[in-house]
Amino acid sequence: MKDDSKWWEKTDICAPSEDGDLVNQVAMLKKEIEELKAALARAKEDHQYDNLVHQKELESLRNPIHDLRKKGLM
Repeated sequence: MKDDSKWWEKTDICAPSEDGDLVNQVAMLKKEIEELKAALARAKEDHQYDNLVHQKELESLRNPIHDLRKKGLM
């Protein structure tokens, strides 16, 4: 079955665009990529900090005698 509707001519996909418009789009996409990279870096730092905190909590739960001695209870 052949599609003769040429739907792509009715959309903006094949619309001619100016080079300046494409340059602006590329610049905006690069800026968005940099923002996403920065957000990812912050998320990784937060994750590493959370892991460190949880490791310290696990260590204190594994050895409660050390904490009790530190508080003067033993």
